[in-house]
Amino acid sequence: MSFPASKGTKFVRVSGRFVMHRGGYLEEPTIAYETWGELNAAGDNAVLLFTGLSPSAHAASSVENPASGWWEGMIGPGLPIDTDRIFLICINSIGSCFGSTGPATNMPDTDQWYRLNFPVLTLEDVANGGYEVLRHLGLTTVHTTIGASMGGMSALAFCIQHPEVSERFVSISSAVRALPFSIAVRSLQREMIWRDPKWLDGDYPPDDPPISGQRLARKLGMMTYRSAEEWELRFSRERIVYDEAPGNQFRGDFSVESYLEAAAVKFTGQFDANCYLYLSRASDLFDLAEHGGSLEAGFARVKLKKALVIGVTTDILFPIHQQQELADGLATVVDEVVFKTLDCIKGHDSFLADMDAFRPEIQRYFESC
Repeated sequence: MSFPASKGTKFVRVSGRFVMHRGGYLEEPTIAYETWGELNAAGDNAVLLFTGLSPSAHAASSVENPASGWWEGMIGPGLPIDTDRIFLICINSIGSCFGSTGPATNMPDTDQWYRLNFPVLTLEDVANGGYEVLRHLGLTTVHTTIGASMGGMSALAFCIQHPEVSERFVSISSAVRALPFSIAVRSLQREMIWRDPKWLDGDYPPDDPPISGQRLARKLGMMTYRSAEEWELRFSRERIVYDEAPGNQFRGDFSVESYLEAAAVKFTGQFDANCYLYLSRASDLFDLAEHGGSLEAGFARVKLKKALVIGVTTDILFPIHQQQELADGLATVVDEVVFKTLDCIKGHDSFLADMDAFRPEIQRYFESC
């Protein structure tokens, strides 16, 4: 692997064939995960967490790995996901590049990456990877399945494919399916990568990936992860002062351009391009209505005691009306559904960048269960 899992990551090797949702299979794939807290004597305090597209399973620091995780401040003793009471399991998505089998891992009995030989990936496959981790841990039920963004759709896929396992569900800034706008954005991001001459039909050397395509894709992504209101307040029309005249007259003059460039450079090289393509398309392919022929039929497959749906008013990637649609659909089959609208300015990324708004809602949810 060119992107090793972090210290403290655990692994499950699936026995036999892992059949993929849209055809094909993986032979004895590996699923990476991390845990926090301890399973109680009754075995009823496990919480399953699915990630967004690019994070690893390292959601928070731990004794094994003190480095900050992507949801640091939400997970830990005394925090909303209180690991003094909760046994948390975070899954690295199958198809990712941080320990789980994906396009950037070797095919069985070879030293060659899967690359585009990897089967079509869906969020149903990601969900089933989480199920394999639970089987490995000897768990037949979990208290709650939770996910944000792509992870929210993976968590929903888990609840409809394994309705007997999860008793509760928390969805954050997610949806029952992608809208045309978000599909269009991700389609353009993917094209930016595969049109990079260095992509080489997915056969690029590990040390020379399609950097330019990844940079552009990340910039476009950042534009949809935040809100126009935040850009205006944060950057206005502030200009950059150069020490010397730029050689390119079209070089960015504005602070917002500098911010996007810095964010793109930081991301580039930290995630495999082919893995990005597969997971991005998996996000577009997910549609609850495919499970039974309609949204109503899809919702009818869940067997939950309680659900919490949280959305943000400034989210353009998964707009608030999609959160309402999810909450309303769940309310037809779940006795207790709580829907929370948060007026955060940081758009889709608010669950990462404005955790002060989310912590009280997650705290209240777990205290009420």
